Amino acid sequence: MNYLRNRAGIIIVAVIGLAIVAFLVSDAIRLGSPFWSASRNQVGEVAGETISFNEFSDKVDQATNAFKMQMRKNSVDPSMMGYVVDNAWNQTVSEIILKKQFEKVGLNVGEDELFDMIQGKNPNPQILRYFSDPATGQFDRAKLIQFLKNMDSDASGKSKNQWIALENGILEERLAGKYDALVRNSLYVTDVDLKDRQIYQQKLVNFKYVNLDYSSVSNVKLTEDDYESFYQEHKYMFKHPKETRSLDYVVFDASPTRTDSLAVRQQIEKLLIGFRNSSNDSLFVGLNADTKLPIKYLKKGELDPVLDSVFFTKSKGFIYGPYLSNGAYKIAKLLDARISPDSVKARHILIDVNAAGGLDKAKIKADSIKGLLQLGYPFASLAKRFSADPGSKDKGGSLGTFARNMMVPVFEEACFNGKKGDLKVVTSNYGVHLIEIMDQMGASKVVKVGVIDKAIAPSAETQRKAYSDATSFLSVVNNAQTFDDKAKQMKYVVRTAEDIASDHSYVIGIENSRELVRWAFKADIGEVSTDILELGNKYVIARLKNVEEEGYRSLSSVKKEIEYEVRNVAKAKILVKKLEDALASSNIEQVAQKLGKSVEIAQNILMSNPIIPGVAREDKLIGSVFGSKMGKMSKAIVGDKGVYAFVLYSFANPPELTDKKILKQNLVQQQATKAVDNVMEALKYVANVKDYRIKFY
Repeated sequence: MNYLRNRAGIIIVAVIGLAIVAFLVSDAIRLGSPFWSASRNQVGEVAGETISFNEFSDKVDQATNAFKMQMRKNSVDPSMMGYVVDNAWNQTVSEIILKKQFEKVGLNVGEDELFDMIQGKNPNPQILRYFSDPATGQFDRAKLIQFLKNMDSDASGKSKNQWIALENGILEERLAGKYDALVRNSLYVTDVDLKDRQIYQQKLVNFKYVNLDYSSVSNVKLTEDDYESFYQEHKYMFKHPKETRSLDYVVFDASPTRTDSLAVRQQIEKLLIGFRNSSNDSLFVGLNADTKLPIKYLKKGELDPVLDSVFFTKSKGFIYGPYLSNGAYKIAKLLDARISPDSVKARHILIDVNAAGGLDKAKIKADSIKGLLQLGYPFASLAKRFSADPGSKDKGGSLGTFARNMMVPVFEEACFNGKKGDLKVVTSNYGVHLIEIMDQMGASKVVKVGVIDKAIAPSAETQRKAYSDATSFLSVVNNAQTFDDKAKQMKYVVRTAEDIASDHSYVIGIENSRELVRWAFKADIGEVSTDILELGNKYVIARLKNVEEEGYRSLSSVKKEIEYEVRNVAKAKILVKKLEDALASSNIEQVAQKLGKSVEIAQNILMSNPIIPGVAREDKLIGSVFGSKMGKMSKAIVGDKGVYAFVLYSFANPPELTDKKILKQNLVQQQATKAVDNVMEALKYVANVKDYRIKFY
């Protein structure tokens, strides 16, 4: 107790100290966790502003859905997905950068300006795209107003979200246009600029020269100082804007073999017999085709070119194929052919199935309204009262005039296969339609063709063999050294992919190779992939060869690349000394005589095209010629192919400028085209864009 009593102060201080440390450590852990968590969920950073995965993922989903709708596909393959992700990334980066610029220079869009872009005399193209009459292409103001009226009554909020997205897109487009105009209007061309441009493009020079080619020097021994000097002088050439990686890899191809292709052809030939005897062609196509597409009437020019040249002269039941198209064997059958209207004018009354209490009740209601129409009741009044289509009910149900492929298939069939004056009741995903065909215009032949396709794919045996070979190779590769040795021993080709950046999605010779890039950015130098990478029809085993960090590449990593230039620099020193000794002579002919060379003549040379006929492009030489005085012997000029001395003996100045105003306008326009892109690149550079997408995509 005495011991504790005597040292109580020290013990208390120690306990308090430990408590404080524990508090700080626990606080750091508590605060540190969200930081690392946020870092793990960041896709990138632009001008200090982070881009979260959730935020970016939403944009990718929107872009993916838009791409599917545009391409009329249900899915997006990996190569196209890379394109979609890149577009979403570039758009996100540009939005963040431009938003900061808009705020910095005080750009905005006022309420009146926004109203004018939406409902004014010249609406924004995006408004026209969504709210135009499909028949005439004219802006339908009533359709827009009706949408805005119904927007708040949409309980799901989908309409409001769509409108907000559309409005934001219009705002961003207008602000970007204003910023572009600001950049363009800041450009100007002076009389001096115009004169310099004219000299660059039209002034002609004639000169004599003597050339000592680098090939005339052999056995140059290079030192480390030679490499170091060149590297330091040209260091800007070796700056890596981002980290890159290089890898070696072996590919085991499981692409379809000739045998696989033959098997698919035999499969389609068996289906040919059943297709020929089928009593329900649409069902047969639906059950057997790899690609599920709606079967509909098509005009000439809308079929596959192979079929388009055949089917418009054949009779119903004609079968074409098997034929090979886009990596698949196909057979096609003419299901019907007829003369059909080119376009139809129609109106309809849409019965909402849910509001009517079910499909049966909706059909009964449509039949009842049809009865009223047959008794003489006006269509427009009934449409306004009963139709659930907000876009047409206030126009008497009118849909205007439309061509094929503009309506859902069942609706289209009713309109184009009926006749003027018909009243038809059909059911679609939208509800039950009561249609009146008001008119049919034009006439041309259309055909309905059923196509069965079978993609040529690798057989199980082909895949098994390729995978087995890959497994055998992987089992004997223990490290980076055995990778080369075993590949050579087993007669596999080792391929190399150099300088792959994190945003690359393609490795030469391998489609859909994004996963290989992602693996490379997780691996350490010398590491061999522990698993077989399955990329499309190929199995890949890779080894990370090298990593080039962001910043300047080291001299050792570029030494081999610069050897040719370094050797020429060393040769140039020898040749310059030789030429300078000869330049003590009074004229170019005597210089040539001392060197044992002949005087060459270059005529009508332009600064804009600095090529010496029969020699090469020599920018330094031509630049020196244009800056020299008539008749004066030059110093030794070190060029790309050799060392030169020259004398300018004549030149032809361009003619006097006549219409400077037009020339200035043209020059400003040329500059403006580049300026907008250059400004964006400069803004991206200073924004210090950091791309972490490799973690997620």
